Amino acid sequence: MAAWRCSPVRRWPSLRWPPEEADLKQSLTQVLPGSYDNELLKDAVTLRSDVGEVLVYRARRAGKVEAVVYRVTGYGYSGAIVCVMGVSREGKILGVRVIKHAETPGLGDKIEPAKAKWIFDFDGKFLGEPPVDKWAVKKDGGVFDQFAGATITPRAVVKAVKEGLQFFEANKAALLDEMGGKQ
Repeated sequence: MAAWRCSPVRRWPSLRWPPEEADLKQSLTQVLPGSYDNELLKDAVTLRSDVGEVLVYRARRAGKVEAVVYRVTGYGYSGAIVCVMGVSREGKILGVRVIKHAETPGLGDKIEPAKAKWIFDFDGKFLGEPPVDKWAVKKDGGVFDQFAGATITPRAVVKAVKEGLQFFEANKAALLDEMGGKQ
């Protein structure tokens, strides 16, 4: 449960996802490659804890949860950096996208896929690859690149994604609908 307590969403009183349905569908498809046979927007679970609620969308094939999508938040130079991440049932990252930030244009905004390919470096990663202690920017002894003049921004995103994977590991049975109705 310690991983959940240090979750990147700890400052949000509620993690209900407010965007319009079209925007939400677009965000989900960006981090969930492949096809699924359920309606993602109708297959969601809210996990509660002492730090708030996390709304999780489940992607299924033949009734089995194959992937999940949820929000994580890091805190950069200019405030909250809200990301959406897709994670396979094996715990591998399928995709990460920043959906909201106020980082400095020309520096911190390289977290956007239209500005740089940096955000794609998370694809295929999981806790253990790289090793947990290497989930940091290179300046901090990790494996992820930082940006010249903007280390705080990538540091915040790496931390949020790492904590998102820790959330997945700590709540895997509930996320994958393997608790026999207990949530």
